[in-house]
Amino acid sequence: MKILLSAIFSFLLFNTSKAQLPAIIPQPAELHINAAGDKFTIDNGTMILISDTAFKRSAAYLKDHLLKYYGITSHTDAYAVNEKKKNTIRLIRTASTTQNPGQYMLDVLNKNITINASTDEGIFYAVQTLLQLLPVKQGLPLDIPSVNIIDYPRFAYRGMHLDVSRHFFDVAFVKKYIDYLAMHKLNYFHWHLTDDHGWRIEIKRHPKLTDIGAWRNGTITGLYPGTGNDGLRYGGYYTQDEVKEVIKYAADRYIHVIPEIEMPAHSMAVLAAYPEFGTEPSKKYEVAQTWGIFNKFNNVFQPAEQTFKFLEEVLTEVMELFPSKYIHIGGDEGSKIWWKQSAISQQIMKENGLKDESALQSYFIHRIEKFVNSKGKTIIGWDEILDGGLAPNAIVMSWRGEKGGIAAAKQKHMVVMTPENAMYFNHSQFLKEDSLTAAKFLPLSTVYNYEPVPAILTAEESKYIWGAQGNLWSEYIASPAKAEYMLFPRLDALSEVLWSQRTKKDYGDFRQRLKTQLKRYDLLKINYSQRYLSD
Repeated sequence: MKILLSAIFSFLLFNTSKAQLPAIIPQPAELHINAAGDKFTIDNGTMILISDTAFKRSAAYLKDHLLKYYGITSHTDAYAVNEKKKNTIRLIRTASTTQNPGQYMLDVLNKNITINASTDEGIFYAVQTLLQLLPVKQGLPLDIPSVNIIDYPRFAYRGMHLDVSRHFFDVAFVKKYIDYLAMHKLNYFHWHLTDDHGWRIEIKRHPKLTDIGAWRNGTITGLYPGTGNDGLRYGGYYTQDEVKEVIKYAADRYIHVIPEIEMPAHSMAVLAAYPEFGTEPSKKYEVAQTWGIFNKFNNVFQPAEQTFKFLEEVLTEVMELFPSKYIHIGGDEGSKIWWKQSAISQQIMKENGLKDESALQSYFIHRIEKFVNSKGKTIIGWDEILDGGLAPNAIVMSWRGEKGGIAAAKQKHMVVMTPENAMYFNHSQFLKEDSLTAAKFLPLSTVYNYEPVPAILTAEESKYIWGAQGNLWSEYIASPAKAEYMLFPRLDALSEVLWSQRTKKDYGDFRQRLKTQLKRYDLLKINYSQRYLSD
């Protein structure tokens, strides 16, 4: 009987303590209650103390959030050794004891909150966790439960993509999007700036890219292949000053911005402005008005010297703008038929001893990689860059399932897993959607249960899985509200895939924590499907 009572008591204690744990997404590595019922209260007298001026960014982020959503006015001051002040939030740099740059410790007691980390980003991630300890409704008192958290990310690359070519999003929303990534401890923003449907970045040496390539004369209506065309001129682009503004905003949130400049295909917007770089230079190209892969429309660059010179000039301006070590060059969905039909392309193949058009694709990517490497940068490409042989230093984004990523990892190339069946957030969340979406289904559970490291890889090969990324393609996403609807709460699931330790993942527990997160989205005025409230 004693054994039975002991077992029952242990079960109740475990489940009671689990119920008391704060709802944090992504799930921390370690989370403990310091003292049941104990709490720290933030008020207008709370001081944010920093031991390093580099922490000013994180302190400012915290102060801005407290003021905007709770009306709390806090103050920042330098942190002195043996500081005795009460009612403080302390951001303290500690000696590094780990190779993981995102690690932090957060300790909430009734008189003080202490955040320890050896890196700037570790402090910032701790602030993100602290914000999730705040009440989900406005009003005082602003009580935070007394907890101890030790946390660190699983993957070094934690990414999210935004396509601004099919539909354009202004700087204000791009900044908001970056804030969403920061909330979820993601650290890479993949900015898909060019495609057949619009060129979105100012290139001063080639102004027609935005004068002509940034605008299309109509957009199909309905699900591809469409029920018509609205006939409306549509477009927009970012000036170089706006690009710098976005990069600075992201850097303040410890997010790296990776630009994507598509080649050798998905280039109709370029060819509309500069047809001389296509395989049919006498043709009148137009910025694309329909979606899909353009096997029937010539959107491929001619791999001639003048084309490479043009692309090098474009990439030079892009690389001068973006401090990122990485430049995404696309490399996907290029129909080889246009090279097959081009006498110039065939001559280039002959001169370079290339046996087929796949080898020509590889030749193209190699040429671009060599140039990018000469500027101290590394290329990233979709898994089609494996066709004909992978460029020596390239990083592969595996989107057509995991096959390309597995092949690249076995060749000792870094890989970002982003398979369409688990990471494409433009696909429907529900079997019957509230509005028009891509005609594929990606429920929340599929995102959450995705494992980026394929079981087929050896322990050594698995080291080349850099991380994973969610993608938001915008064919059917024409407004910020729709983008948020498609993003949330699948972004929460993605964050747990990328940040949380694999042993900590539990979909049932995640869904419970998500209930609190959705209330927080109401506070932050983030749009999401109300269906999740009834689940």
